[in-house]
Amino acid sequence: MTRTALTRDEVLDAAAALVREHGPAALTMRKLAAELGTAVTSIYWHVGNRESLLDALVERTVEEMGAIRPTGRTPEQRVVSVARRLHRELRARPQLIAMVHERGLTERMFLPAQQALVHEVHAAGLRGARAAEAVRAVQFQVIGFVLVERNRERSPVQSPGEHELWDSVTSEHDPALARALARPADTEKLFIASVRALVSGLLTP
Repeated sequence: MTRTALTRDEVLDAAAALVREHGPAALTMRKLAAELGTAVTSIYWHVGNRESLLDALVERTVEEMGAIRPTGRTPEQRVVSVARRLHRELRARPQLIAMVHERGLTERMFLPAQQALVHEVHAAGLRGARAAEAVRAVQFQVIGFVLVERNRERSPVQSPGEHELWDSVTSEHDPALARALARPADTEKLFIASVRALVSGLLTP
């Protein structure tokens, strides 16, 4: 049975879910209509053609990324909170972020997070070039970490793996280090540790 009541937001929600799960190439008007249990004409009514739909998804992604707000009591805590939220949002929607990048809107997408960081580094007493350097260092750390995570996830199975490479000799006779490096990396814990160390250094007078 075909649905009659449908909103633009519902169409965009379903389209974003398809893109996140299968990539932009899998997003067709027919498949989207089937997901929503409606007619293809209803999709066109709400969002226009496929290109208009993709543009709407990009705009929505840019808006969602602009909703990042700092939390915490100190400038350092608030900068770390922005970095953590930015990392989480980028990880949650890689296909949509790629679409934003392809349309040349990456800088606009990152502007709200940068502005939040500017406010906090100013609160920490940094100004001018040093403040700009701190903002970019945090941004690049987050983006670089996401790229490394994505690359590790898509890389082929490694042989030998880390668990086979690390022993007392390769770790300079540090068995605890060898055991730790032989285990899979806890990327969330590693990200937080690296960001906190970076921010602490950047905001130190």
